[in-house]
Amino acid sequence: MTRRLSAAVGAIASGITFPTAATPIQAPERSSQVVRKLYPNYKVIVLDDDFNTFEHVHDCLVKYIPEMTSDRAWEHTYQIHFEGQAIVWVGPQEQAELYHEQLSRAGLTMAPLEAA
Repeated sequence: MTRRLSAAVGAIASGITFPTAATPIQAPERSSQVVRKLYPNYKVIVLDDDFNTFEHVHDCLVKYIPEMTSDRAWEHTYQIHFEGQAIVWVGPQEQAELYHEQLSRAGLTMAPLEAA
């Protein structure tokens, strides 16, 4: 106890002040430059192959990709056939993993998931 008291007296003598009950303590200010980093989106890419029919690819896209219209599924199907691949969905990783797995289990040839 004596050491603490003598240290406090020495600090006061050297000009260091300690907050008292009457002195409010202020929290440091928040930086106005807060940068929020969003999670990246992922691309679900279907590849062309020699064994899936146009109808099967179309039906799988309509069945497993949310809000996929029949017309859009046909556009993707033709793009897969003529260009070798098509990005059929882009969004959060967890959903991308689900759609990728569902399309793969249905027999479609899939590219690995990649960040968009």
